[in-house]
Amino acid sequence: MSSSIKYQIIFEKKALKDIKKISFSGRKSDKNRLENCLEELKVHPYSGSGKPEKLKFELSGLWSRRLNKKDRLIYEIIEKPYKKVVVISALGHYE
Repeated sequence: MSSSIKYQIIFEKKALKDIKKISFSGRKSDKNRLENCLEELKVHPYSGSGKPEKLKFELSGLWSRRLNKKDRLIYEIIEKPYKKVVVISALGHYE
C-alpha cells in the first residue's frame, strides 16, 4: 500500500483537535468515514467518498468532504514543490 501513496498528509492544530473529538465521540460511523477519507487523501484528494468539493469565495483554494450532515473535512491540496494535503478541520461546516 505504501507504494501507492502519493500525497503527504499534514494536520493543522484544529484538525488534530477535531479528529481527537471524533475518535472519542462514540460515533463509529463518523470515525470510520473520517479514517476512510484520510486514507483516500493520500492517493486521490480530488475524488472519492464524501463528495469532494472545491470551495469558493473566501474559502477558494480549499476542498471539503462530507463526514456527516453537519461536519466536513476541510483541506488544501498543494502540488508543488512536493505533493501534500493540509487538513485544516474536521468538525463544523466551513467554519
